[in-house]
Amino acid sequence: MKPKKIKDRVLWMGAVDWNRRLFDSLIPLPDGTSYNAYLVRGSDKTALLDSVDPTMETIFMTQLADVPKIDYVVSHHAEQDHSGAIPAVLKKYPAAKLVCSPKAKDLLVDHLHLSAERIQPVGDGETISLGDRTLTFIHTPWVHWPETMVTYLREDKILFTCDFFGSHLATSKVYAGEEASVGEAAKRYYAEIMMPFRKTIQSNLKKIEGLDFELIAPSHGPIYDKPKGILDCYRDWVSDRVSNLVVIPYISMHGSTETMVNYLVAALAERGIQVQKFELSTTDIGKLAMALVDAATIVIGTPTVHVGPHPSVFSATHLANALRPKLKYAAIIGSYGWGTKAVEQISGLIPNLKVEVLGTVLCKGLPREADFAALDDLSEKIREKHTQL
Repeated sequence: MKPKKIKDRVLWMGAVDWNRRLFDSLIPLPDGTSYNAYLVRGSDKTALLDSVDPTMETIFMTQLADVPKIDYVVSHHAEQDHSGAIPAVLKKYPAAKLVCSPKAKDLLVDHLHLSAERIQPVGDGETISLGDRTLTFIHTPWVHWPETMVTYLREDKILFTCDFFGSHLATSKVYAGEEASVGEAAKRYYAEIMMPFRKTIQSNLKKIEGLDFELIAPSHGPIYDKPKGILDCYRDWVSDRVSNLVVIPYISMHGSTETMVNYLVAALAERGIQVQKFELSTTDIGKLAMALVDAATIVIGTPTVHVGPHPSVFSATHLANALRPKLKYAAIIGSYGWGTKAVEQISGLIPNLKVEVLGTVLCKGLPREADFAALDDLSEKIREKHTQL
């Protein structure tokens, strides 16, 4: 894989990881991913922005074989998929300085065992001149670690954003254009990685709005040559607006909870409410996270296992709490054999969800007419709340 020209003085470098299917031993990657780095040549000095995952280091270093000198290596984010090959780069270019935010310095030392003497922290808004090119560094904390920043190349109107606006997508295309697949991958990426920091991202979006850029160059996925589209998406995703959507993550052991979920889905649909249900034994958690980006209501469906929720429901509820979606309402439905504390335990798992609880419907054994009537009542409550959105 060879470097690709973005502008006369800017090259894409990195690697496309077509076969990777799991990130952080947690996040599904159905479409693979890429690790993007960028080389910026000024009239006097040269800067390398980010590197690649250590698994792709050999490919990356081959791309640098014909680059005689690098003066600055910029680390936007200390996580290994971006900075993992930086030790090899610094070894090849012993005069290069490693540029990062002040909070990144200790992280890079701890995670990569780099020498602190090689590191040059930069303040928010600080610039470095490459001669006829200028790099401006803008701190964007919690996108998605506390030390993250972006770089603005004014002369070429490029904003290098690392994880901000990224997408886990392996593609041979350099530019996103208006590909629907890029939009879906970007939403998945936001849902899985960025959503817990929604309020902070609102502030970070404001910080970059005054910049004049024509390209957004993230460190995962293609470059946005029509950046308005992804900016509009992010503005919507981080807003407080929710959709007329109910998300139902559930599992069923002997059919009772499944029967209740199917009845509730039909009852909600009859009332004009969109529903997405996720059977947790087979669900792609990325799809569940994407649905939670827009949903107004979550209904958790669980059978009882040793008086508590099913372990798969426990895990999904914990995940939803960690992702902090902008949900407005919640409910719990399910079944039990002889006793249950599923409601109490699930409620204790979601302190981060600032939701109004609309009720619970639990049945002993198979659901009866009274249980179906209670599900109708729950559907009506949800309808009433959604009409107020």
